[in-house]
Amino acid sequence: MNTPLLIMGKRIEVDASPVIWDRPFASKTLTEHWDARGGEWEVDGDALLGKSRTPNAFLFSRSRFPGNVLLDFYGQTVLPSTHDLDFMWNTDWDEPTQTRTTGYVCGIQGWWHGKLGIERPNSLFGGMVPCPWFQPGTEYHIQAGSIDGHCFVFVNDALKFEAIDPAPVDSHRFSRVGFEVYQSVIRIRALTIRQIAWTPDPSTYPDEF
Repeated sequence: MNTPLLIMGKRIEVDASPVIWDRPFASKTLTEHWDARGGEWEVDGDALLGKSRTPNAFLFSRSRFPGNVLLDFYGQTVLPSTHDLDFMWNTDWDEPTQTRTTGYVCGIQGWWHGKLGIERPNSLFGGMVPCPWFQPGTEYHIQAGSIDGHCFVFVNDALKFEAIDPAPVDSHRFSRVGFEVYQSVIRIRALTIRQIAWTPDPSTYPDEF
């Protein structure tokens, strides 16, 4: 049983959130299910390995996942790589310009100064916080996504970041998920994608005096 995820005003019922993707990474189906845009991507056992000595190397899902989605996976940097465990959702790739269009891009131990946060390309939306707890080479359980622009990141069952986009991405138009290597090496396994089911969770203060 999965523990519900609590963010401001919302209770995400993980077990009630339908699974819409849970296929394991496999060498023979990597190009069938995933679209590489730069970098080196391969499967080792049941894990996806991504590597790039340059910024902005992407791997996009070929499938689309419209609406509010939760990405649930185990991820780490691969030593000697120490930074940028990066992933994204509500995104897409623009063929004419050969660029990522929009979407929510999460980085852990990124932004050159060891931050965790979310940014949205071609937008002023974004935010980040330090993550001194991050240990290169250590595997973390990551749960991240958004509800109508209310973005969140949980690491090992603890809420590490949330922010609300005042002009949310059109998640029906932009609906791919993916990973990014930014002068880094990452390892991803056990990816599950869920359609988020949630209920309101009003907050009150207890009487203190």
